[in-house]
Amino acid sequence: MSGVTARFAAWAAGVGTSGLPPEVVARAKALTLDLVGSIVRARHEAESTPALLAAVRALGLSGGTASVFGDAARYTPAGAALMNGALAHSLDFDDTHAAGSLHPGAAVIPAAFAAAELAEAEGARLIAAIVAGYEAAIRLALALPAADHYDRGFHPTATCGAFGGAVAAAQVLGLDAKGIEDALGIVLSQASGSLQFLANGAWTKRFQVGWSAMAGLAAALLAREGFRGAAEAIEGRHGFLRAHAPAPAPDRVLDGLGESFALMATAVKPYPSCRYGHAAIDAALALRAAHGLAAEEITAVTVHLPAKGMLLIGEPAARKAEPANVVDAQFSGPFVVAAALATGTLGWESYALLDDPAVRALARRVRCVEDPEIEAEFPANMAGRTTVETARGSFTAKVVVPKGEPGNFMTEAELAAKFHGLADAILSPARASALAAAVLALDSAPHVASLSRHAGPVAAVRLAGE
Repeated sequence: MSGVTARFAAWAAGVGTSGLPPEVVARAKALTLDLVGSIVRARHEAESTPALLAAVRALGLSGGTASVFGDAARYTPAGAALMNGALAHSLDFDDTHAAGSLHPGAAVIPAAFAAAELAEAEGARLIAAIVAGYEAAIRLALALPAADHYDRGFHPTATCGAFGGAVAAAQVLGLDAKGIEDALGIVLSQASGSLQFLANGAWTKRFQVGWSAMAGLAAALLAREGFRGAAEAIEGRHGFLRAHAPAPAPDRVLDGLGESFALMATAVKPYPSCRYGHAAIDAALALRAAHGLAAEEITAVTVHLPAKGMLLIGEPAARKAEPANVVDAQFSGPFVVAAALATGTLGWESYALLDDPAVRALARRVRCVEDPEIEAEFPANMAGRTTVETARGSFTAKVVVPKGEPGNFMTEAELAAKFHGLADAILSPARASALAAAVLALDSAPHVASLSRHAGPVAAVRLAGE
């Protein structure tokens, strides 16, 4: 199908909040709030942050006027996009799109925010740009489709996210259709992201998403200055889709464009771990509550997953049963289900249990299996089932729509609780409340400074080793 890039760029150039359904604007603000909370906490507690920050400073990307959430310092626009993007993905607590199998907000929102600060844009333009960026990232993932992209070893959050970041930044900067088309052609040369982080729990998973946000911003700025991008970046013979998947469907990029919004099919995470395990965690917590299960009485646990879930959190079984670090644990079905069964919750603080002998012992009793019934639910639903064996009986629960999916979305109170649970300890409850209020009023803000002035703590909080 020809003309995909040009037609998408023309649509993106015309997006404005006045033409968006109110529920889309509201959801964009909710997703922004959700991401900001993760950025704030990761700035101070993700184990990869000190090295990332040191490198950003060495590269000369600090000392500018752009904001990083949770940080009192300022950075260049490129540095802020890189930092916010990497931090957004560092806790693995950011939003997800089931069918696209990616986290769309982590690259899109940081690129859009950096561009908005640079251009002194109003909040409504930022929201419209975020919507356009989500559509780009998600629709590309659907067109690959993401499953084939994964099979080639790519990380769609980073690859598709670069295109989403470019569209969002270009929209904020006011580029016309030709300018957005050029931005897409430029970011084509920068889109990258590998699943090889699974081999050793590498921090590259986080970095490559931040790099995508920065790449998107760079592409938009190059296009603004008249730099020519490759034509047909999406559908061309050597374009993104054909280069990154064996049998893409470019028409999916334009299917229902402007009428249905992929952003509305985006979920938020109640747990900071790989989304493929969330249905199993929901089921485990439900069984624990319903039957009063105690960790010491559990003799065996079976976690039933779809095929892609097995790839990410179930295999190889020996490694998943013995996570060596936080990234390993986030992608370990045995660990996250064991932690949930042992404590009745799974939060960022749960990774302190990596050295807990009881949780480690329980994780060794958890087995992940590919289940045809669960696979049949995918990609419409990221379903899962958990079966717990004890001396007093076997208990099982299946969850088709995990908490946070659009069909089981978090309430405003639940979203606020997640945000404050992440941000209050860093910013103070009062300052976190002010930041949340600014995010939720973005569509009426005359300038994104209403957000950036609440971005960091009153005084810089120093990390060990800084």
